[in-house]
Amino acid sequence: MKHRRLHVGLRTVKTAVAVVIAMILVEPYGATSSRLILAMLGAMAAVQPTFKESLEACVTQTIGVIAGVAVGVIFVALPTGPLTSVLLGIILIITVYNLLPSAFSPSLPCFILVMVCTDAEMAPIAYALGRIWDTAIGLGVGMLINMVVFPYDNSQQIRDTVKGLDTDLLHFLEDMFDGDTHLPDAGAMNTRIASLASQLSIFANQRLLLHLRRQKRTLERYRACERKAQELVSHLEVLSQLDHPGRLSQENRRRLIACGAKVTDNRALDSVMEKDVVTNYHVSQILTLRHDLLETLSD
Repeated sequence: MKHRRLHVGLRTVKTAVAVVIAMILVEPYGATSSRLILAMLGAMAAVQPTFKESLEACVTQTIGVIAGVAVGVIFVALPTGPLTSVLLGIILIITVYNLLPSAFSPSLPCFILVMVCTDAEMAPIAYALGRIWDTAIGLGVGMLINMVVFPYDNSQQIRDTVKGLDTDLLHFLEDMFDGDTHLPDAGAMNTRIASLASQLSIFANQRLLLHLRRQKRTLERYRACERKAQELVSHLEVLSQLDHPGRLSQENRRRLIACGAKVTDNRALDSVMEKDVVTNYHVSQILTLRHDLLETLSD
């Protein structure tokens, strides 16, 4: 059984700091349990890996508070007891939320509903405005800390993924030209491409304040790397579908060795056959794309 290593990440620390600051800011308004909880939930929701996710969390949290308040005010005004109001209100909220995207959770509006319906001395409208304010404080603090204080930047993960792709490429070519009849599979390369696409999606959804123009240029460069990597893998897949590889030309052999690959296939290209032409064409394209990819990454 594999044990996971305990790790306290930067996002974890930022979340804790955001919660504490939000609670401190709520203190002057009267730090009741519900105020602190809403400020805490807002701060935790806003600290997400990307700007887009943080913004979505702010929207869903705000809608949740408003929905819980609205349903609570409606049922408080009806001639029903608190428990009946809570019962009917929760049914209504969950039913409506089931129609919304999965990012919307009914937990927060149900919590607000219970608070509104079970306190007979509460002024619903004033309470509603207060809860929206508490949540807004938490969301604002969380968003500010997440985007300004050590904003999440996965550039290094992208670069590591591309370097891992290059390592897999050299292993593929070594396996292809090791002198036996076994042909390598491009599956590992496809896994790297999928990982690269995922990392690029995170990078694209991030907004590094004060560096938006630089981030845009960097994203364009990474996208170019992804396109070259996908094209490179398409050539590898053609090679992997051959029943056996053709013989390497001297130029391709020299280029492979210059890349650090060990080529143990010593068959001489004394006469050119169709499979030799196909093999050398794709190997040449792969090596050119590899050079362009690494050059683009280092710009």
